Amino acid sequence: MEATAKLKNCPMSARKMRMVADNIRGKKVNEALSILKFTKRESSEWLEKLLFSAIANWQYKLDMEHNAEDFDLVVKTIYVGDGSFLKRLRPAPHGRGHRVRKRTNHVTLVVENTVPLNVSNEEE
Repeated sequence: MEATAKLKNCPMSARKMRMVADNIRGKKVNEALSILKFTKRESSEWLEKLLFSAIANWQYKLDMEHNAEDFDLVVKTIYVGDGSFLKRLRPAPHGRGHRVRKRTNHVTLVVENTVPLNVSNEEE
């Protein structure tokens, strides 16, 4: 079973976010959290919160009875897309204005368990 978490309109360029996202793709959740905790980039803080959200979404799908650590969750997919621009003007010489594009991005993170669920046996 898998669960998804999305982060939209994060005020950072997609390229900066992809540098950290590529490091945790395909890793176990505990390993990914430790990588994000000790990475010095700002994007690691955003991705750490997003990963905690995906874990919480996975637990919510199972009605909070199961612990995520028992099922060896894995970061199945993570992808970063460009968001919209905030267009601003910065003063330039001779009374002109240069355009500044403040970039945003959207991140989608999917976690999946590797240990199979036996939900039908527990109900009996």
